[in-house]
Amino acid sequence: MTPLFGSIAAAAPAIAMLGVFACLIGGGWMIAKGDDRKKGVLLLVMAAVLLGNVLVWVG
Repeated sequence: MTPLFGSIAAAAPAIAMLGVFACLIGGGWMIAKGDDRKKGVLLLVMAAVLLGNVLVWVG
């Protein structure tokens, strides 16, 4: 593996975890706001799937 791809692969779980936090905050905000609960729930589901991917990558 080239050094460029190695550094991208090392940073991928951290970037994905930032996405998890963003989806959790956004989904919670959409549910609390009450306008678009369906999309908020979908964001929470996406955060769970992304977290599962990170756990597979790291494990």
